Amino acid sequence: MNIVTDIVLPLALAFIMFVLGLGLTLSDFIRVVKKPKDFFVGAVSQIIVLPIIAFILVTVWPLSPELAIGVMIIAAAPGGVTSNLLTSFAKGDVALSISLTAIISLMCVFTIPFIILTSASLLGDYNVDQNISLYSMSKNMFLIVTVPVLLGMLLKRFFSVMALKFEPIAKKISMFLFALVLIGAIVAEKENVISYFAQAGLITLVLNVVMMLIAYTIAKLFASGAEQKRCITIECGLQNGTLAIFVATSIFGGGLYVIPAATYSLIMFVTSLSFIYFVRKET
Repeated sequence: MNIVTDIVLPLALAFIMFVLGLGLTLSDFIRVVKKPKDFFVGAVSQIIVLPIIAFILVTVWPLSPELAIGVMIIAAAPGGVTSNLLTSFAKGDVALSISLTAIISLMCVFTIPFIILTSASLLGDYNVDQNISLYSMSKNMFLIVTVPVLLGMLLKRFFSVMALKFEPIAKKISMFLFALVLIGAIVAEKENVISYFAQAGLITLVLNVVMMLIAYTIAKLFASGAEQKRCITIECGLQNGTLAIFVATSIFGGGLYVIPAATYSLIMFVTSLSFIYFVRKET
């Protein structure tokens, strides 16, 4: 048994999703019903447009099927938990960011298996275990993603004082765990890491930058204002790298499949911070 992939990674992801739940209230979900337009623009950009852009790239880019599926995994992942913080730095709509991260994270139990298995079929990755089904992937992700989020929300609802005290510490721990998972994924492939970065680094950079530009344009056309435009751009640029690495290792056994998630996770902070720098100069 590989302790890192079988125990540490699932526990790290579960804790990160638990921390996400600690920051949520029912108002974050009710807000979507009251002001659906901006949420709809952000959700469509992330759930539909991002995977489409990724699929176009992997079909024209000379990649092995494993790396191509790895790119689709990171494209299918929901927004990262740090997107709320970076949206705040960018003076964007933090409430919208929280709603997008929360609801898309819950929806990913269904969207990630569908996107990945459909992509694998279209790309002809015959190395994918034929026993992997939409149901089995959804069930595993429900246990590791949805249940911790709900537990975090319940703790905040019924033990609010404890939750408020623990949340700042928990966020720091979750950032540490994310860094640990990312470093672990790179170290696990240390002998081939330079080669893998050479193969997957550029396409993940292109995916990240192109998607942020497209999201910015879509938000400029359809979102309510500047704050929402910044939020949606960051949400579409920052993906949940820990979740992507978990899917790549637990479902596909790691290796080449995990490299795009690792390279994207490093790149996305550089591009997002660059975006924040430029938008703050405008204000």
